[in-house]
Amino acid sequence: MAYMITEECINCGACEPECPNQAISAGDERYIIDSERCTECVGHYESSKCAEVCPVDCCVPDPNHKETKDELMAKYKKLTA
Repeated sequence: MAYMITEECINCGACEPECPNQAISAGDERYIIDSERCTECVGHYESSKCAEVCPVDCCVPDPNHKETKDELMAKYKKLTA
């Protein structure tokens, strides 16, 4: 499933440069993750980098965008083709 950034975001920007898919950008009130580009770092890393670097733990799995590892890998392959 794609990740999302909760309202606890402090707009530090630590997550944006860590995303290998350029899925994170500055929003009006907080950073946002484009679910069409988020692969949970599948294909790039063993774990989600945004969640690793977030100082307030606001990068979390988005329950509205559930995907299997196979679906995430297919999305990764499409994005890197």
